[in-house]
Amino acid sequence: VDLRVGGVDAQLVEAGGHPDAVVEVHHGIDSFQGNLLVGQAVGELIAADDQPVTGGFRCFVFEEAKDVGQQKIVRVHKPDIISPCGGQPRVPGGGDAAVFLGDNCEIRVLFGERLQNGSAFVRGTVVHTDDLIVRLGKILGKQRVQALFQIQLRGRIGDVVSHGALKTPAIIRSHGGRPRAIEAGEVHIDIAFVAAPTSDCVGNCRGIGGKSNCGSMGYAMTDAKYADHVVVVTDCLVDFPNMPASVEAIDVDAVVVVDSIGNPKKIASAAARISQNPRDLMMAENVAKVIASTPYFKEGFSFQTGVGGPSLAANLFLEKYMDERGIKMGWAIGGICGPMVELLKKGKVGKVIDVQDFDLDAVNSINQTPNHFEMSASQYANPANKGAFVNKLDFVVLAALEIDTGFNVNVLTGSDGVLRGAPGGHPDTAAGSKVCIIVTPLTRGRMATVCEKVVTVTTPGDCVDVLVTDYGIAVNPLRPDLIECLDHAGIPHVSIESLKDKAYSLVGTPDDLQWEDKVVAVLEARDGTILDVVRKIKPVTL
Repeated sequence: VDLRVGGVDAQLVEAGGHPDAVVEVHHGIDSFQGNLLVGQAVGELIAADDQPVTGGFRCFVFEEAKDVGQQKIVRVHKPDIISPCGGQPRVPGGGDAAVFLGDNCEIRVLFGERLQNGSAFVRGTVVHTDDLIVRLGKILGKQRVQALFQIQLRGRIGDVVSHGALKTPAIIRSHGGRPRAIEAGEVHIDIAFVAAPTSDCVGNCRGIGGKSNCGSMGYAMTDAKYADHVVVVTDCLVDFPNMPASVEAIDVDAVVVVDSIGNPKKIASAAARISQNPRDLMMAENVAKVIASTPYFKEGFSFQTGVGGPSLAANLFLEKYMDERGIKMGWAIGGICGPMVELLKKGKVGKVIDVQDFDLDAVNSINQTPNHFEMSASQYANPANKGAFVNKLDFVVLAALEIDTGFNVNVLTGSDGVLRGAPGGHPDTAAGSKVCIIVTPLTRGRMATVCEKVVTVTTPGDCVDVLVTDYGIAVNPLRPDLIECLDHAGIPHVSIESLKDKAYSLVGTPDDLQWEDKVVAVLEARDGTILDVVRKIKPVTL
């Protein structure tokens, strides 16, 4: 069985199985961090405490009239996943999945990237990522979990995978690497389930206009285009036509109406808020100083920031320098938060192009604030397409779990070697931008952030240009032009080796992690080549 989970998504492959026959379950609310339902099983909802939740659903099924030779977009066969049952629509679930799909069918299931923080469950069709390993049997019956591909490996799943529970290594891709793999045919999708805040009766769906708004549906777009069959799940059916549509009806085969697809109040996380910590604000101000010292900081420059506290705070200080120079930002991209929306409303930014939203300010702005647009993950970061936005970036400001003396960055594994996150768009934006700035404290607790060698290389050092910490700024020796810019502006900087030495003097030199030979995860570079691997952690013996 193949399972894909998340926007940095996954695959489960049964030993000896063929990955071509696939079912994909995808929610279009990738910025959701709250309750989210992406399917329905015979009308029975199961909440987080396994107590039934009342409520029924309606569905609309339709199919294309003819084959025009574009199988990726136009379906010839109606998916036999929703059928009349005593006058009521039926979605198979639980142990019925293997029978429903056929005895010899391998399936791939995609859950949304941010399916977390208070999930609700639909028995047989929806699994919260933290409980994936335990609850997967409700979907796949007697099938066994063998491997994960493209997954955001956090919490329980990260711990389970890190300790070697899977027979086949997990394969992890970036935001740009994922649509590249789909469009290149490396990942084939038989059925995609897309949760949408609003949809009309034929499947034109949007991320706004309902009771569970999520904003951009950028990660669902590629799935809907390339899946053989697409089912939209919504809790707000609106009049036809629902325009402008994020996922268009020409790519949709069925619409299912449920009581609720999620809780938009849980979209925002603590990481996606501007920090009020004086240390973080100091680093954010230094980031703005570095940006302002370069020749790229001019009228119409382009910009993206991560969602970490110091990264977001850089927006505030950057506005000050923009006002002093009398310039405006041309456009901004990425996962969008309130601070960037405020700059747009003030007229300080020409356009905001949005692949996902990280707070309700951004959700409420998209398609409502002039010049706030939506785009697909492929258009955002796919290195194989003809116009990825990341390749036109002047600046990107990103965070890091670790950065080593070669400027390699790790955002995937903790200092203990356990999988704790996902690459997201980190390697995509770092590779595409003219100036990539990493902002991170020198130490976190008793762990050195700047180190001799990172546990896992998520973003190669030749893509990283500047490091800003609370103990100083370091510039990659590969960028003598930036060193000259900082010198000309009078901004002090040091070597990254000196920052590493300072970190070790504060918290001590860490012992090397102990690994077994077994590879538990493979990290793909955005072009599909192998960037790094994660091995099984050796048990600690006292």
